[in-house]
Amino acid sequence: MNEHVHQASTVESQQEIRNFTVNFGPQHPAAHGVLRLILEMDGEVVMRADPHIGLLHRGTEKLAESKPFNQSIGYMDRLDYVSMMCNEHAYVRAIEALVGVDAPERAQWIRTLFDEITRILNHLMWLGSNALDLGAMALMLYTFRDREELMDCYEAVSGARLHAMYYRPGGVYRDLPDQMPKYKESRWHKGKELKQMNESREGSMLDFLDWFTRVFPGRIDEYETLLTNNRIWKQRTVDIGIVSPELARAWGMTGVMLRGSGIEWDLRKKQPYARYDMVDFDIPVGVNGDCYDRYLIRIAEMRQSTRIIKQCVDWLRVNPGPVILQDSKIAPPSREKMKNDMEALIHHFKLFSEGYCVPPGETYQAVEAPKGEFGCYMISDGANKPFRVHLRAPGFVHLSSIDAIMRGSMLADVVAMVGTYDLVFGEVDR
Repeated sequence: MNEHVHQASTVESQQEIRNFTVNFGPQHPAAHGVLRLILEMDGEVVMRADPHIGLLHRGTEKLAESKPFNQSIGYMDRLDYVSMMCNEHAYVRAIEALVGVDAPERAQWIRTLFDEITRILNHLMWLGSNALDLGAMALMLYTFRDREELMDCYEAVSGARLHAMYYRPGGVYRDLPDQMPKYKESRWHKGKELKQMNESREGSMLDFLDWFTRVFPGRIDEYETLLTNNRIWKQRTVDIGIVSPELARAWGMTGVMLRGSGIEWDLRKKQPYARYDMVDFDIPVGVNGDCYDRYLIRIAEMRQSTRIIKQCVDWLRVNPGPVILQDSKIAPPSREKMKNDMEALIHHFKLFSEGYCVPPGETYQAVEAPKGEFGCYMISDGANKPFRVHLRAPGFVHLSSIDAIMRGSMLADVVAMVGTYDLVFGEVDR
């Protein structure tokens, strides 16, 4: 009798041990964007991770196929909305490749400059939000303080802080302004303090960026003081989410995810575009392929971007010139010309109403966006709108590997892993 009772209790205890399925998101404070991650848990250990995407689906690629070529640039900003101009760059380069034109020299340097400003903006957003996810609250205040400086540069050239639409087929919208916007007097900032805040903004944008390249390395040192040797930060990131070089290659990873595993691959060096072949910079690579290595690489990349910005500023100071093609079939005439010349008015009207026809053909143009390789595959059938647009989003490729990398990890490490992917769902869901 006792033996039967013992057997029954053993069966009951075996039935009690079962895996739980947990919804991580879509409204989770550490899931950046609308990520729904279904986790199969054995206690606190992840047995399986199933990412569900498509909750944000905007149909960007199909929208781009229903509009003239030059009317979809604004959609590119809204894909990865912290790497705006890098997305524009890939799309605009695809149009230029099909039409067979090149942007003027000064425009190429301005594009190089703003690609690197965008890289710093992206990494600052990542650093502040990822630290916040893992419990380091103060850092976000530091990173957002420094983001504001560069957001003002975006606003000064395009009028918008986020969705710039500054790159155009054949160049950029306009030259760099001679004056930076200044802080206005308010209840919080006045008198001597206001004057001090505006000291760096007295000259042109190039003067301002020159000042920024001098002070920003010291600010990166501040971030490192808070995190790099912080015991809790290292416990949360060292040996977490290890991606081996073989795994990184097998999943088609690019950017920091690939370089963190020790593979030195960067399109700016390997397949240079804009004026990256004329600037001097290094490619930081990792050793262990864990979250901590990827953090160190992003910190190092901000330092390298500062170097590139300084070189671009020095070149742009001494080399004036046009910033967009003088071909009214592709680039709109100036506002002044449009208001005084009938032919220029017709060109302006035609460009903004029906655009231009692009010769038949196909192309793939990629840029080294802050998150990895962002590419635009475009087919033209000779009409004024693309026959096909397909975008290669680095976040989509990286997220697909989450099950392979997360199995056997703890639930708390999922937060570190989602953070290190640096996901933005505008581009993942497209």
